[in-house]
Amino acid sequence: MRGVETRIQEIRHRIFREVARMAYHTEWPVDKRIEELPYKIIPGEVGNFRNDVFLERAIVGERLRLAMGLPCRNASEHAPVSDNIEAADRAETYYTPPLINVIKFACNACKEKRVHVTDGCQGCLAHPCVEVCPKGAVTLDRTTGRSHIDEDKCIKCGKCATVCSYNAIIVQQRPCAAACGMDAISSDENGKADIDYDKCVSCGQCLVNCPFGAIADKSQIFQTIRAIQSGERVYAAVAPAFVGQFGPKVTPGKLRAAMKKLGFADVFEVAIGADLCAAQEAQDFLDEVPEKIPFMATSCCPAWSVMAKKVFPKYANCISMALTPMTLTARLIKKQHESAKVVFIGPCAAKKLEAMRTSIRSDVDFVLTFEEMAGIFDAKHVDIENIEEDPNGVNDASTDGRNFAVAGGVATSVKDVLKELKPDMEVKIANAEGLKECRQLLKLATLGKYDGYLLEGMACPGGCVAGAGTMQPVKKSQAAVNIYASKANHKNCHETEYVKELDKLVD
Repeated sequence: MRGVETRIQEIRHRIFREVARMAYHTEWPVDKRIEELPYKIIPGEVGNFRNDVFLERAIVGERLRLAMGLPCRNASEHAPVSDNIEAADRAETYYTPPLINVIKFACNACKEKRVHVTDGCQGCLAHPCVEVCPKGAVTLDRTTGRSHIDEDKCIKCGKCATVCSYNAIIVQQRPCAAACGMDAISSDENGKADIDYDKCVSCGQCLVNCPFGAIADKSQIFQTIRAIQSGERVYAAVAPAFVGQFGPKVTPGKLRAAMKKLGFADVFEVAIGADLCAAQEAQDFLDEVPEKIPFMATSCCPAWSVMAKKVFPKYANCISMALTPMTLTARLIKKQHESAKVVFIGPCAAKKLEAMRTSIRSDVDFVLTFEEMAGIFDAKHVDIENIEEDPNGVNDASTDGRNFAVAGGVATSVKDVLKELKPDMEVKIANAEGLKECRQLLKLATLGKYDGYLLEGMACPGGCVAGAGTMQPVKKSQAAVNIYASKANHKNCHETEYVKELDKLVD
């Protein structure tokens, strides 16, 4: 639903803005303010959509807690919204798992899957739905003239829906579960959505596909702002998928100016880290395939790499050990500015998962999505589209580095480096989008179909531009990134000024 401003998006934006305002107004008592906010965000005495204003406010209260980095509570807990609010001032609060949370009393308890006859059924003479059902679950109701499905017999194969000429039979699946490529979502004893965290890789696709706004992730908005206010030198590392996310008129120069107005010390494009990553993965490929490992999978998408290691543990060594663009950019910043704090700003919920790792936390201090960043701009009334442009807004990144944000871009970048290193080498690549396709790609690879290949996986269909923290339609984002990438001064990473820093960053 990216690009469609629904009621859920409106509430999310308001919550991010209000959390940012709490962080900026240090004179406000946070415990008192967070208790008042549900009444401000949901005013009046009548519910807007749930017919229960108290339930709506309770849901907003849990969303506020998660946006502060605090744990989500269940419906049986009657503690105030401000319970343990003092923990929000500790940076480590954000890293308390789980990252993705189901607000149980917001969940609609959708059926996991059902085959349903709609009013579109014409009670036709052919009734192929009856004929194809392998279990005799579909019959013709002579009273209504329409088909009827016996749910006790139905095995939900969907054959009846496939043969219906009127498309009058539909297969419905719980939206969050349908979006989950890890089959990590089932029902609890009350029929509410339940996440199996042993399977979950925090891609966030359930979050953006739940039409009831019952799933949310934790945020570091509050902690990031407080770090800036404390006098820390906080640098922003902005993912290349930023193009168009803050408005069609927002150039890299305007974004840099707006970030500096908020108090950020400076802004770096993560595309420079992507260039470094492409160089490192290309060298890894040359060193290891096929002599040491049968194929190599890219490392950039944390949800893809975690999935690969969970589902195919015997092939964990086939996932590139190259540092991700986020980590390489953060290390580059801290190499140049020893006392720096780094906040990664991007489209991805799974980057928050990546930053939880002990080995990464020393490099990346905070992670925010574009949507959360928009809330901060709004809180400070920064007119980002009309701000005066910073002339130093563009870093020396390549076309390939910026195209990391689009599905297929990572593999293309690494292939271009390999062609530079060994012009006569045949480089075979394959890629998949969405975790279901990614799992299938890796399954085939383990069976020998992709020996000698470079495999790219993107957990979000479309690539990073489709991450859970984006705000515009995926196709529009892909086009915007491609145009921006084409304007780079260099085609691939070997031509950029930063590639010479790689050896110093991976020691």
